[in-house]
Amino acid sequence: MEPGTIDNLCILYQSPDFIVVNKHWDIRIDSKMWYETLTLQSQLKHRFPELADPDTYYGFRFCHQLDFSTSGALCVALNKAAAGSAYKCFKDRLVTKAYLALVRGHVDQSRMTIRYAIGKNTVEGMTHMMCIEGTEGCENPKPCQSELIVLEHGSYSGDPVTKVLLQPLTGRTHQLRVHCSAIGHPIVGDFTYSHKKDSGPYRMMLHAYYLRIPTSKELIEVCAPDPFVTALDGNWVPQRVVHRLDETIQELKDKAVQKGDVGQSQQAMPGDKGEEALSKAKSPELEEQRVQCEQWLAEWALE
Repeated sequence: MEPGTIDNLCILYQSPDFIVVNKHWDIRIDSKMWYETLTLQSQLKHRFPELADPDTYYGFRFCHQLDFSTSGALCVALNKAAAGSAYKCFKDRLVTKAYLALVRGHVDQSRMTIRYAIGKNTVEGMTHMMCIEGTEGCENPKPCQSELIVLEHGSYSGDPVTKVLLQPLTGRTHQLRVHCSAIGHPIVGDFTYSHKKDSGPYRMMLHAYYLRIPTSKELIEVCAPDPFVTALDGNWVPQRVVHRLDETIQELKDKAVQKGDVGQSQQAMPGDKGEEALSKAKSPELEEQRVQCEQWLAEWALE
């Protein structure tokens, strides 16, 4: 994928209610800085001027967020009702997201669950970063979990790297970047979480590959093309396949369908099961996600 310009926005999915774009790396969703004229918002307004909503601050209702340096699938709601239905999926934890990444070194375990709690870094000069519990200046760390599946071992510009699929099961800021760094395998090109050492690659190698949002209006399910292939980047040389990407994504799809079925049956079930589901819905983790979603909605002027 070439660097972003005002007129090369890639659309992965479009309906009367939603658009899913393949966000470029090193582009912000939006910016209040006058000098940052190239943003996802400006690309959308250029491509779809008739769809921009003057009643919102940003013109478009972004259902979730991606870091400035991260590329891949990002969902945009085109009206308030659609945004509400997507918000409910996030609140009920029915959304499935999976990222592709190249990480430094060869990851030994073929599958890993990473459970480091993450908090805000309060050390001077590092307040733009997050950190794991137990490190200096880590404020208010909260539980979080990521799943890592090794896809391929190989090299990047001659250095050993691993291509992995990452699934965030919680939604902390910079979660995947912090977790990969914490296990000793920082994401290739992540200048911030490599302690300002990894500045060689042209981008950070983190890409939102798979997105599934089963809204009440429609099922949104997309894959943003894999940018980490030798045909697109000759610096990446795969050497050994551990898990196939298509089979791994199919596993996630099957789990998502099963989870959706269980969620619907719990909602319909009276008595103890319903009370149990309600209790789970009030857990601190879900409560934080609800507050975060409501904050997003407020930012996109949906109240």
